[in-house]
Amino acid sequence: MGRGRRGWQAVAMVVLGAGATGAGATGAWAQDPFGPGLPSPGITAPLLPPPLPERDAELTLSASFAGSNGPIRSGLAWRIFEDRSEGGRPAIVARSTEPNPTLRLPAGAYIATVTYGYASASKRVSLSGQPITETLRVAAGALKLSGAIGDLRIAPGQLAFSVFVPVGTNSEGRLVRSGIKAGEVVRLPEGTYHVVSSYGDSNAIQRADLRVENGKVTDATLNHRAATVTLKLVAAPGTEAFAGTAFSVLTPGGDTIREAIGAFPAVTLAEGDYVLIARHDGQVYTREFKVESGMDHDVEVVAKAS
Repeated sequence: MGRGRRGWQAVAMVVLGAGATGAGATGAWAQDPFGPGLPSPGITAPLLPPPLPERDAELTLSASFAGSNGPIRSGLAWRIFEDRSEGGRPAIVARSTEPNPTLRLPAGAYIATVTYGYASASKRVSLSGQPITETLRVAAGALKLSGAIGDLRIAPGQLAFSVFVPVGTNSEGRLVRSGIKAGEVVRLPEGTYHVVSSYGDSNAIQRADLRVENGKVTDATLNHRAATVTLKLVAAPGTEAFAGTAFSVLTPGGDTIREAIGAFPAVTLAEGDYVLIARHDGQVYTREFKVESGMDHDVEVVAKAS
């Protein structure tokens, strides 16, 4: 029995005595006899805190004209794309039409794009949780167009403009936009453009090459040499016009410029010589006439046997 008690005491010393001297030992082995880094039975090991989520960041944007510190305060459209390094079509994550938008976005890489009419600029932006302010510089200006005959302005509703980008020797190489109204501001990238002005809907056309400068509005007036004539078929000069008459306006060479039906249709024509053909009740009548710039007048065809 004595040997048995001494054996249990020896075992107890093996368990508690390694690294400890006495019953009051407080070393690591006294607290954790299974070794450092291993949880003891009945003791829950502390869990590491989960990683903090990446915070959203504020991205404040503005635009200015290239070579100038003056901000662009209107006419802007912003789009923010994901910057995908693996390629593919980037997704739009934010839009704004404010001149100075502030957007909240998750941390990451983006491409900020701004359009100013037909001009644009873009910039890569990296967000990491801190507010960022970026300014994009746009090389652009604008055109503002009108028309006149001599000193007389043409009513805006009678004009339509088309703007082209010349390509090589072709002045109308690429159409930028058609149907532009007089007085409308058209925002364009800096450069030279070919402008076509149409007065009425026949052959009264004027052309010009115009330069758009960075940060400036090019205000241009295209001068037409044209007039508006009122076509009539009458029984005698100065009498009432026949209704339902079909008119054709031709060049002296026989090319048709304009056709119209009615008692007295109005036609705007470029300065020059013309032939008028009037058809009514199966009869055909003709006369020659002349158009002088700025001289609006009636052109009468007398319905008489030839």
